[in-house]
Amino acid sequence: MHYGIVPPFLLDRVAQADQPHLARAARAARRTLVAPREYRPHRAQLELSVEDGELVARAEPSPDRTITDAQGTENLPGTTVRTEEQPPVGDTTVNEAFDGLGETFEFYWEAYQRDSIDGRGLPLEATVHYGHDYDNAFWNGERMVFGDGDGDVFAGFTGSITVIAHELTHGVTEASGGLDYQGQSGALNESISDVFGALTEQFTEGQSADQASWLIGAGVLAPGIHGVALRSMKAPGTAYDDPVLGKDPQPATMADYVQTTDDNGGVHINSGIPNHAFYLFATALGGKAWERAGLVWYKTVTAGTLPTSADFTTFANATLTVAHAEYGETSEEAAAVRTAWTSVGVLKDDRP
Repeated sequence: MHYGIVPPFLLDRVAQADQPHLARAARAARRTLVAPREYRPHRAQLELSVEDGELVARAEPSPDRTITDAQGTENLPGTTVRTEEQPPVGDTTVNEAFDGLGETFEFYWEAYQRDSIDGRGLPLEATVHYGHDYDNAFWNGERMVFGDGDGDVFAGFTGSITVIAHELTHGVTEASGGLDYQGQSGALNESISDVFGALTEQFTEGQSADQASWLIGAGVLAPGIHGVALRSMKAPGTAYDDPVLGKDPQPATMADYVQTTDDNGGVHINSGIPNHAFYLFATALGGKAWERAGLVWYKTVTAGTLPTSADFTTFANATLTVAHAEYGETSEEAAAVRTAWTSVGVLKDDRP
């Protein structure tokens, strides 16, 4: 199970580039595709402290961050370069990773009272400068890992809070029971990470739904690439259109669903459909998207009732169940979530 913010089909495109000025990028993409990304599922442990014979729990959780430096190797975890009590260092990449972990922690706690990604105060660890010109960032079940990009197609990954929160949210999904990383359940897995990546950015920036860009990975593409991000939740299929990367293949509705065996059955492509459903839901409600729309998605993911093989229809119906329970069957929220799923063709409009 290899979570990575850059889909393999994009790396394949770059790896095949034959233009002289993209030789470095092509080599970097080929190395990225074969670089080891061992998956190490975290085993949560409940740690309790006793003071004066009484069990003590923290009322206000705070992040416990450690940043390590792989120094251009593919060896994890690398050398420790910044921990929670230390001030910023001279390496911008280290500081961006540190800040991004903290912003994601703050979002989950302030919005949903979730103590770290496992809900139990899991320390947040990240490795920077992984590999040579490594064109990705990923969650390996234990830590965030950031490459520096090749500089010609992909820039560094630590400057995008949507990337960091996306990858850490894979840990939230895992801790909540998980979703098989194949086909529609895999696309849901990716979409959920995009949703909370976008919401983390909006929370951090204080943006309302109509003010947000709804872009995932803005700033990840190098300046010479024709594109604004890796994905757009507002308009799937429009994030990039470039001679090297090709055109963004994401569909916005089931009418354009992509049947493929590549990328674990199109998990990074077809995620555009539930992504767009959430965008429609959130913008229909307006205001701060993490409050009502985000709460419905969060409770759906963390309820522990989703089958690991859930398809789009199963997930859509689960969000309806949560919206009914939270806000009532005739509420604005229930109507908006149903309209969102019918608009993208996942649910049928059975109204008379």
